[in-house]
Amino acid sequence: MAKSLDDLLKLKGVIIAGEFSSDGKLVDYRAHTTHLPQDVLDLTAQFAAAVTQLLGALAAAHTKISGFNWLPEKGWAYSGGDMTVAVGDHRGVFVKTAEADFNQLFEALVGPRC
Repeated sequence: MAKSLDDLLKLKGVIIAGEFSSDGKLVDYRAHTTHLPQDVLDLTAQFAAAVTQLLGALAAAHTKISGFNWLPEKGWAYSGGDMTVAVGDHRGVFVKTAEADFNQLFEALVGPRC
């Protein structure tokens, strides 16, 4: 698991790494050369927190009705166009999809495979 945002930023394809609080506040971020305006950074933190909360609720419900164990939640990803956002706990990255090593990325975000 990555110890810092700087460690996440070193991963292949990652252009932005950030940390957010449960209530959607931006805690900190690092970027290579892509710098987003503060309002976009704040909105991104709110988005990541909201999606994390939503997926956590869905995971609990799906675990209960399906018998598949989705808990505790560890992370999520969304990919579209040429970008992917991947989140683990309260950290996330923007990564160029074609350049990413998703095994390495998720190990850095959520820990080693069991």
